[in-house]
Amino acid sequence: MSMFTDKVVVVTGAAGGLGQSIAAYFRREGARLALLDVSAAILHKVFPDSNPESEFCIPCDLTDRDSTGKAFADIVGRFGRIDVLANIAGGFIMGEAVHETTEATWNFLFDLNTRSVVNTASAAVPVMLKQGGGKIINVSAASSLKGAAHLGAYIASKSAVLRLTESMADELRAKKINVNCIMPSIIDTPANRNSMPDADHSKWVKPADLASVVGFLASDASSAIHGAGIPVVGLS
Repeated sequence: MSMFTDKVVVVTGAAGGLGQSIAAYFRREGARLALLDVSAAILHKVFPDSNPESEFCIPCDLTDRDSTGKAFADIVGRFGRIDVLANIAGGFIMGEAVHETTEATWNFLFDLNTRSVVNTASAAVPVMLKQGGGKIINVSAASSLKGAAHLGAYIASKSAVLRLTESMADELRAKKINVNCIMPSIIDTPANRNSMPDADHSKWVKPADLASVVGFLASDASSAIHGAGIPVVGLS
């Protein structure tokens, strides 16, 4: 029997480069998957052969609490529970100097990277409390620990994810809900290769390696870990 046989795992941002690797990891481990992304067309393109018995593709706007709540209610309606929430959805853009930061830049990064975590927590945690436990894994960033020029809004949004992770862990640890986060450096995805073609891609962290860390945090082996921010940086 595989590690996650019959466990229900929700993966947000499932159609992205990292989301696909994490979905593949849990699929190999026998999980039932709820795969969330922004549109049905994107999900169908990336997961055209998903098995409806064990995989549920759900379009969802994670920046909208009502849309998020409906998607998670549909997951519980289909599978009856949520054992693992892998909060993979997020985004990156180079910003302006802090004093020139536009509302569009700030709102884009905080909505996608931070508000999405609050919205999924509001939908998933009550389910986990009712069933007696669960695992939540968020995605911060290795760069979240120190400011850098023209990255103020991005770093602030990912720093907030780390602090939210710690706060949630403190609130939920006695309820048998583990909340932790990974802190990757640059991830070796097609999108990042396209945007940085001259970089040394061999030093970037591989999505499969990140998926293994997420898998560990989602497993029973991590039962004593609460509020951790785990750097996963490859050779960078």
